[in-house]
Amino acid sequence: MSTLELDLRSVKGFLVADVRGRVIGRVESPMYGSQPDVPDALAVRSGFLRGRRLVPADAIGEIDERTRVIGLSVLRESIRTFL
Repeated sequence: MSTLELDLRSVKGFLVADVRGRVIGRVESPMYGSQPDVPDALAVRSGFLRGRRLVPADAIGEIDERTRVIGLSVLRESIRTFL
């Protein structure tokens, strides 16, 4: 399923994995920037003490709504951490 087929506002709790299949974390919330009603990125919680990663929408390769997994088109190391 492509990114355009599933609204990024409805992926809270989905598991996020990088291009190699390594788990990054779970979607905590959508992040908005250029448009107030379309998310530009996802805040992904890496773990209780590890903080969050900011996953840009253009780094999303596929979204599987059935398994609730978001597959990225980039490596985990290329995703920035914040807070």
